[in-house]
Amino acid sequence: MMPETIHIATDDRGVARLTLVRAEKHNALSAKAIDELTAAAHQLGRDPTVRVVVLAGKGQSFCAGGDLGWMREQVDADRGARMAEARRLAMMFKALHELPKPLIGRVHGNAFGGGVGLVSVCDLAIAASTARFGLTEVRLGLIPATISPYVVARIGEGKARPLFMSGKIFDAWQAQAVGLVARTVPGTELDETIEGEIKHFLTAAPGAVARAKTLAQSLGTPITDATTENVVAQLAASWETEEAREGLAAFFERREPRWPRAD
Repeated sequence: MMPETIHIATDDRGVARLTLVRAEKHNALSAKAIDELTAAAHQLGRDPTVRVVVLAGKGQSFCAGGDLGWMREQVDADRGARMAEARRLAMMFKALHELPKPLIGRVHGNAFGGGVGLVSVCDLAIAASTARFGLTEVRLGLIPATISPYVVARIGEGKARPLFMSGKIFDAWQAQAVGLVARTVPGTELDETIEGEIKHFLTAAPGAVARAKTLAQSLGTPITDATTENVVAQLAASWETEEAREGLAAFFERREPRWPRAD
């Protein structure tokens, strides 16, 4: 069965373009999109003809984060269902993070919430100067749980904390300054710049590239199974709060949230 939310095209050099194609939804991560991205990561990882993977988004946005309809379903679900869906999302990020090929992020538009998570699991991300970023979960009464290990691994705890806590929107130059993206270029130069990076990876031995990636990850911030289960539980718990219920309701009702007072 052909995937509905993504498209994969591989050229004769072994460069695979993995594109999110929910343009009408700003490439938000629905349950189907999560499953299809997870399957794509495993498929591309096993394919010996694939040398490099470029992750991109169709339409105006790179990825607007989690699909809000899907998240609203979790607010009304039971604990078991919440844990299952949080784990589904966490396993997608894990699969992309562990892809044994260079993963290049082509960030041309908005990357919010889970979109920042997708940028963070890339080995290299290049942003158009018009791109915007934001860990916007707290604006909905939620937390950036399942993406947090990868964001912190990429930019460090100190830089992550104010972004996690404020939910502010920031531009591509700020994303480069904190280390989320490697380079910021005019949109007209985005593909040319990425092509230049691809050429470097294609000169390297594929097996050595995979081992080098594993080596670098082993020396960085460890993202263990226990870490994953911790953030899964924290996301499920976040969906259970009155703040999440109010934040999502306010979004769909197009009004400012009326946050409940903390006890």
